[in-house]
This record gives sequence, C-alpha cells and structure tokens, in this order.
Amino acid sequence: MEELFTLLDSPARLSIVFLCSLLIGMSKTGVQGIAMISVPIMAIVFGAKESTGVILPMLCFADLIAVVYYRHSVQWRHVFALLPPAIAGLFVAIAVDRFVPAEAFQLMMAFCILAGLAVMVVNEFKKPDEHALCGKWWYAPIFGVLGGFTTMIGNAAGGIMAVYLLSMRMNKLSFVGTNAWFFMAINYTKIPLQVFAWDNIGPSSLAIDALCIPFLIAGAIAGVWFVKILPEKGYRIFVIASTFVSTFLMFF
Repeated sequence: MEELFTLLDSPARLSIVFLCSLLIGMSKTGVQGIAMISVPIMAIVFGAKESTGVILPMLCFADLIAVVYYRHSVQWRHVFALLPPAIAGLFVAIAVDRFVPAEAFQLMMAFCILAGLAVMVVNEFKKPDEHALCGKWWYAPIFGVLGGFTTMIGNAAGGIMAVYLLSMRMNKLSFVGTNAWFFMAINYTKIPLQVFAWDNIGPSSLAIDALCIPFLIAGAIAGVWFVKILPEKGYRIFVIASTFVSTFLMFF
C-alpha cells in the first residue's frame, strides 16, 4: 500500500484525484451518478482493486456530511428493506474475488448497472399504478444484493440504488436522504472487510484521503446547491442521464 503515493508522481495526477474527490462530495449530497465518473479514473491512477481502498474512506467522510444535512428526509422502510440483502452482496463479492481477475471487475460493475438502468428507463414511461414489479417481495432483495456486490467490488452501486429509489417514486429530497443513509450504513460495514479481507486500506491510502478532505467538503456544498435549484422532473431526468453516461464510461 505504501507505493500508492509514488503513483501521484505529477501535479496532473494529483489534480485528477482532487477532481474525483470533488465529484464524490457532490454525488453524496445530490448530484447522483457523477461520482461514477471517478471510479474508472481512479482505477487508472491506482489500479482497479487498489482504487477501492482509496475511494472508500472518501465516501465514508462524504456520507457523514450527507446524512447530517438530509437527516429529516430519509424513508427508513426502504433502508431496512435493502440493507440485509446488501450485506449479503458484500460477501458474494468477496467470494467472487477469489475466482475473477481484477480486470474483469469493472465490466461486471458496468453490466450490473446497465441492467438496472434499462429497467429504470422502462419504468419512466409507465404510469405509477403500472409499476407492479416494485411491489413484489423479491424486488428490494435483488437490488440490495446487486447494490452490495457492486459497491464492494468497485464502490459503484450508485446506479443500482438510483434505479430502485426512482422506481419508488420518491421526491428529490427523500431520494437523496434515503440514498445517503443507506450508503453510510453499507460503506462503514465495508471498512473491516476491505481492511482485513482485501488489505487495500492503510496509512498510505488514508493519507491521500486526508489531502482530499477540502475538496470533498466543497463538492458536498455544491451538491446541496444543485438539488435546491433543480425541479423534481429535471432531477429525475438528470439522475437517469448521468447514470447512463457514467456507466458507459466504465467500458473503456
């Protein structure tokens, strides 16, 4: 892990990491999907698996900001419905890690998110009373497992959760608040797994994260402002579009 700092061997690479941290802060307070752009970029800088150990502490810090600001907007029934299967998904990812090459992780994440995105787009053209799938007993567990799996292998479950939460027809504040509380719970659960099972969080990665704190805070403030100025329908369209674009980038 100590060699991570040697990868930041130029002002350009350091600036890229700072930009990614800014995007992470923005995504946590409402600019949904934009942090997905940082996932492939950080994978290029640090390596696919190693980058998850750098990104996770950033996510945890930004999660705290988001839950404090949106503490009154959460819909707990959705958090509780998603968490148990999501935790199961974490362990599925650890098991898969033994058999799947690191270079295949990014493609696995992209295909999982695109599958969910297709469902979300179809649902947007249906009337609310036609969303029969959302009421099925298996609907939340499937998205929970997919969310846990994708967040463990690459901190990239934002698209999966966007699909689920938008299909619940939440307003934008409930969407952001519920999303924030779910990811805070799941991301803090991931810390011991990545420390002891994957050994990709250490003093070097945490030092890089510490340098990024000002950019995480600035991004979080920008995200709050963005949610305030965007109307409900515009926000839904933005989430769908940003999820598609950021997921498409993962194929490259």
